Amino acid sequence: MGQVTIYIDDDTEKKMAAAAKAMNISKSKWITNLIKEEVANEWPQAVVELAGAWDAFPSLEEIRAETGTDHQREPL
Repeated sequence: MGQVTIYIDDDTEKKMAAAAKAMNISKSKWITNLIKEEVANEWPQAVVELAGAWDAFPSLEEIRAETGTDHQREPL
């Protein structure tokens, strides 16, 4: 297992420690979770489950048909 040393300011470290404690995990595990989220190459499961959730989603043409016309802008 690799090791990494990081340097962070005191305020950030306090916030990180509080977040890790709230999740009942070590600071190392908390940072590892953040890195894994940042380098993930796939959609989160919650997003995957949304596929097909909109049965009657309008087409682009239907959306644009209801936008109306632009008004003339005032000259500057």
